[in-house]
Amino acid sequence: MGWFEALILGVVQGLTEFLPVSSSAHILIVSQLFGWQDPGAAFTAVTQIGTELAVLLYFRKDLVRIISTWGRSLVNPSLRRNLDARMGWYIIIGTIPVVILGVLFADLIETGARNLWLVSFTLIIFGLVLGFADRVGRKQKSLASLNAGQGIMFGLGQALALIPGVSRSGATISTGLLLGYTREAAARYSFLLAIPAVLGSGFYEARKIGSDTSVSWGPTIMATVIAFVIGFAVIAWLLRWVSTRSFTPFVIYRVGLGLLVMILLGTGVLTS
Repeated sequence: MGWFEALILGVVQGLTEFLPVSSSAHILIVSQLFGWQDPGAAFTAVTQIGTELAVLLYFRKDLVRIISTWGRSLVNPSLRRNLDARMGWYIIIGTIPVVILGVLFADLIETGARNLWLVSFTLIIFGLVLGFADRVGRKQKSLASLNAGQGIMFGLGQALALIPGVSRSGATISTGLLLGYTREAAARYSFLLAIPAVLGSGFYEARKIGSDTSVSWGPTIMATVIAFVIGFAVIAWLLRWVSTRSFTPFVIYRVGLGLLVMILLGTGVLTS
C-alpha cells in the first residue's frame, strides 16, 4: 500500500465510520474503483482505532463519569441504580455478542464476507431496515430507560456489522429506533458501545500489519491519524443532524450505492 492510497482510505474511513453507511463497504468499493488491492480486515480494523480515539476524545467527560461511577458502584451499593453505573454494565453486556460472533466467524469475516455482491446486498437491505426503523420507531425514550435486555439487543445489532456493508452505527441505531429510543439517544449509545469492540479488534488485528507485504505500518498509521481527525468532526456533525432531522438521506444513499455497485459488478467494472 502506498502513501496516496493510505491517504484516500484514511479520509474514507473518517467520513464513513460514524455515518450509517458502512465504512468497511466504502473502503472495499473505493479500493476496487481505483484498482487497488483489498487492504484487508486488518487495515480496516486498525484505522478504526483512529475513529474510536475520536469517540474517546469527544465523549471524554461522559466516559470519565461512567467509568468512575461504575467502579465506585462495585463497592458502594447506593450507586448501582445511577445511570452512569448502569451504563458501564450496559456497555460491557452489549459488547458480548460481537466478541462471541467475531471469534466464531473470524475466518469468514476476513475472507468470504469481503465480497462486493454481499456488500451491495447488505447496503440495500440494511438501508431499508434503517428507513423502516426511523419511520415506525416512537423516538421517545432517553438512555435513562435502557436496561440489560435492551443492552443485549443493541449488542446483537452491533454484531451484525461484522458483515461488511451493514454499518455498525446503522445497525445499532436501527435497533435503538425500533426499541423506541430517540435518534440522538440511539446514536450516542451506538458510539459508546462501539468503543470496547473496535479498540479490541483493532489492537488484535494490528499484529497482522507488516506481516503482509501489501500493508505496512507507515501508511497505516497515517491513515489512522487522518481517520481520527475527520472522525471527530463527523461525530459532532451527526449528533447535531439527528437532533432535528431524519435518516432518510442516508437510506437513499445506501440504496443508490448498493444498486450502483450491482450495476458495476454486472458490467465488469468491478469484480467481487
